[in-house]
Amino acid sequence: MNRILLSIICFFVSVGIFSQKLATQNFVNSPMFKRANIGVLVKNLDTDNVVAEYRSEKVCVPASTTKLVTTATALEMLSSDFQFKTNIEYDGKIVGKVLRGNLYITGGGDPTLGSKYMGDSLFLEKWISAIQMLGIEKIEGDIVADASIYNEQGISQKWMWEDMGNYYAAATYGLSIFDNTCLVTFRSGESGTLTEIIQKQPDIKSMQISNHVKAAKQGGDKAYFFGAPLDNWRSVYGTIPENKEKFVSKADIANPPLVVAQLLFDEIQKIGIQITGSPKTNFWKSNLSRVPIYSIFSPSLFEICKNINFKSNNHYAEHVYRYLAIADTIDRPDMCVSAQVIKQFWKEKGLDVSGLLQNDGSGLSPVNAISAKFFVDLLEYEKKSSANFDKFYETLPLAGETGTVKRLLKGTRLQGKVHCKSGSLSRVICFAGYVEWKNQTYAFSIMVNNYEGTYVAARAEIEKFLLTIFK
Repeated sequence: MNRILLSIICFFVSVGIFSQKLATQNFVNSPMFKRANIGVLVKNLDTDNVVAEYRSEKVCVPASTTKLVTTATALEMLSSDFQFKTNIEYDGKIVGKVLRGNLYITGGGDPTLGSKYMGDSLFLEKWISAIQMLGIEKIEGDIVADASIYNEQGISQKWMWEDMGNYYAAATYGLSIFDNTCLVTFRSGESGTLTEIIQKQPDIKSMQISNHVKAAKQGGDKAYFFGAPLDNWRSVYGTIPENKEKFVSKADIANPPLVVAQLLFDEIQKIGIQITGSPKTNFWKSNLSRVPIYSIFSPSLFEICKNINFKSNNHYAEHVYRYLAIADTIDRPDMCVSAQVIKQFWKEKGLDVSGLLQNDGSGLSPVNAISAKFFVDLLEYEKKSSANFDKFYETLPLAGETGTVKRLLKGTRLQGKVHCKSGSLSRVICFAGYVEWKNQTYAFSIMVNNYEGTYVAARAEIEKFLLTIFK
């Protein structure tokens, strides 16, 4: 009887394994993946069994699934309660009612200052109130935006020119504002005619835009901005819908620290304090002593990481990524150091980091290369070894319900059972995360580069594969 029962169990196990292998082969041999580079790994974390695998050690372009690496590392290195800090300070001395020195806004890398997603919306009023408490009526100096916690590089050297100038590829500085995004309002006429820019918000006086956007009968926002970091000149090309009195597109803010300095400069003048100097920026560290006036703190790193993974927020991700370069020492602010810090961290945790080639924190770089195996190894470490797992898990949106994966697996038996991050670029589609199925937890990574056809069709193939595996 025991032999018969064992034979039956072995039969069904072998059938299950065959079915999973067949599902994997059918997936990778899909006609739309004929020329694609694919990496797949699905692992049962309770039994340690690999249930699906294809070229899992080969690296692929991960797109925004890179954010899983960034957020997991940050939560491990900095803790979920970590907060960024921005200080108001002055140097020199106060004589009577005159500040004979400069007033500083000293950035700490906070991505949420003035953000539409979170953070203290009353930061400017609080700064002004703190300055008023000094009792000064005149400042004989400048309003300095001190972004020297990092340098002036701003962007990854591996980003593409076609992205720079757009809000989703805004540069990252030690002092940022309004998600480093400028809302540009157009007015359009008949199809084929040149549009008119009627407003910028914030109204950055130094920002010049060469407008080449035309009205079109079809399509939504197809206006793309071009320009270098810290350069206030932008060109914009493409189309927006015809006959719109107001149509908003989004550019980056070229010099966020200077915008912050100008903002505070203007508000100080409004309350009647005279300033002999002007708004300025600083990217170089100084040993001159300063007197602290007021500090403002960001929301917790957990809240920031949750927004990163739910909204696929490049702006937040790049700030968190860049801060990791100074998590060990304040003397290493370069962006390339962040990648080294991350790689070394996971190497020390025992992960094989040969499949981790990272050039930014958001996944915007098309030369990022990560293996499906590394993603699953990281997810397994988080589940089995990390004290921060519950927080990390909570940052992942739920397939079919929330975040950027709210359409994935919607209406299927896997809706609400997959916590994962999506990633997409031109001809790139990736997903990585956890599947909760029949009281067991699986880690998975599915990466497809250079597929043919539409994103929606490629996603449907991935959904079909997952539903075949988990049934």
